[in-house]
Amino acid sequence: MPDLSINFAGIKSPNPFWLASAPPTNSGYQVMKAFDAGWGGAVWKTLGVPVVNVSSRYGGVNYRDKRLIGFNNIELISDRPLADNLREIEEVKKHFPHHAVIASLMVQSREEWHQIVRDVTNAGADGIELNFGCPHGMCERGMGSAVGQEPDVLRTIVEWVMEVAQIPVIVKLTPNISDITEPARAARLGGADAISLINTIQSIVGVDLDLFAPYPIVDGKGTNGGYCGPAVKPIALNMVKNCAQDPYVQLPISGIGGIENWRDAVEHILLGASSVQVCTAAMHFGFGIIREMTAGLEQYMAEKGFHTIYDMVGKALPNVKHWEELNLKYKVTANIHEDKCIGCQLCYTACEDGAHQAIALREGTRVPEIIEENCVGCNLCSLVCPVENCITMERTDDGTEQLTWKERTLADTIPTTFNDERAGGLHHWVPEPTAALGKEKHKTLPGKARQITNVAPAPHDTVRQP
Repeated sequence: MPDLSINFAGIKSPNPFWLASAPPTNSGYQVMKAFDAGWGGAVWKTLGVPVVNVSSRYGGVNYRDKRLIGFNNIELISDRPLADNLREIEEVKKHFPHHAVIASLMVQSREEWHQIVRDVTNAGADGIELNFGCPHGMCERGMGSAVGQEPDVLRTIVEWVMEVAQIPVIVKLTPNISDITEPARAARLGGADAISLINTIQSIVGVDLDLFAPYPIVDGKGTNGGYCGPAVKPIALNMVKNCAQDPYVQLPISGIGGIENWRDAVEHILLGASSVQVCTAAMHFGFGIIREMTAGLEQYMAEKGFHTIYDMVGKALPNVKHWEELNLKYKVTANIHEDKCIGCQLCYTACEDGAHQAIALREGTRVPEIIEENCVGCNLCSLVCPVENCITMERTDDGTEQLTWKERTLADTIPTTFNDERAGGLHHWVPEPTAALGKEKHKTLPGKARQITNVAPAPHDTVRQP
């Protein structure tokens, strides 16, 4: 049986699944209920000088029959007195001494940081998370993402905290920045024990077309909020990867963003996270989702032969390269499996209008056909096909050649002029522009694919100077 337990920068928990600092961790009642359901840890809703929140607070993005693929909130930190939260942290630790309780904190002055760090430590918290990510409300007061966007300020505050911290300190980073590794490096320089990312993305999820106000609406007005949920996972994964690969960060990472099931969690772990935090999914489906998450993770680890979480942390990182390091000789071509095709012809439409005109329709059948000599292996057809594995991408090169853009650059064989014959798309068949005007779509498979006429580069083909 795989061992799901972790020791994250000195914070132990029975599994890597933590609730993120958010409404689900607003009270001891909720945290105890979550632990009883099987969650390994919880990051308490951010503590500081209590705020006054507005009503309403949440907005959502639905897509077709899927609700809340994206979730927006304008809620701030805890509006409950600090004393109440401290008392409940202590109570939770009495009942669940082996689960991770991390106190999320957000204050301003050095003295306030010192005091609140001591307070949560005395209450029995296992760790501290510094909230430098909130992109609304608190940032307007010089906190949250206002700190996360200023590496020097972030480092200074981390140093303040480390002056008194006796338990591990995690720095939560904002994604609302050009390069996530800059604040990550600042966190390490300040002495932090770990980082967590991503916090929510500044956003407006929609506008009421009658009231002319953004959602969520507060008395006819609105503001930007923090965006999270399944829709942000690709952004989160990329930023987790960036920090995990950066040689100047080298800190344990708690992955946050779009985690709704065990597969999402595994993706974060494979890209360098050693714990994961969940918010939107718990708000959407309840704490009970943890049963599927732990069971799925256990089964995956058993199938892959992973005995501990650390056997899989960062496993995908060696395969994440810069574009210039990818093999230009690798070639895949689409293959339509006729026995699975339902004749919707969506692949034809997508390729014809949005890609490389490499699919044709044939007389007497609704099953499209790939024009192999024109297929660039872009994957679009397989992505839009509604039938699983109806269109597969098959390797067509022999696997013996390896050539990258970086190697071509060093060998001086890259295109250097506007009409260079070494360009990648020069020899693909493309219909004449006038073929699109007022004519019925081609219904038969064309003959031998035509090549466009080569255009010889003009002498000294360079950008014209004014």
